Amino acid sequence: MFTGISTPPNPQAQNQSQAQGQGQGQDPVCVIDTNKGRITIRLFKEYAPKTVDAFISMISEGFYNGLTFHRHEPGFVIQGGCPKGNGTGLYIDPKTNQPRMLLLETSPNVRHNAAGVVAMAHFPKNPHSASCQFYITLAPQQRLDFKYTIFGGVIDGMDTVFKITKGDKINSITMQN
Repeated sequence: MFTGISTPPNPQAQNQSQAQGQGQGQDPVCVIDTNKGRITIRLFKEYAPKTVDAFISMISEGFYNGLTFHRHEPGFVIQGGCPKGNGTGLYIDPKTNQPRMLLLETSPNVRHNAAGVVAMAHFPKNPHSASCQFYITLAPQQRLDFKYTIFGGVIDGMDTVFKITKGDKINSITMQN
């Protein structure tokens, strides 16, 4: 559960419990198919509506298909979704041909308190520069609270999350339902 409580002994079971709790039926779910397996994520539309809408839009465009996880920091995060594959790329809106930046969305109801928290990466010193890159925590990271937009949580596939290393491929991301 991503609500500021201590990390449970079994974060995946806690994440599954969160997915079955408040908001069930409202929150969309997506599946990331990687070369290491599947990761299922509940998207927190209530807490990060603009970020979730942008993420779903990029999924529907197939933006993430074929990209990689360009960052793996053991005990910290895996990060992917960079079109350049090196952490410097942005999403270019096909309608405007301009980079799309997302404003920081925070809530006291979601925190970096477990492995499996999904949030948008942004450029240093600019919390309103998130674009397309996302990360998944590998352990609690409370120091990131209120500095990054948490927009989801892994509800299945933490075994896959822990297998991912730098260069692993995002085959596709699809919406469930």
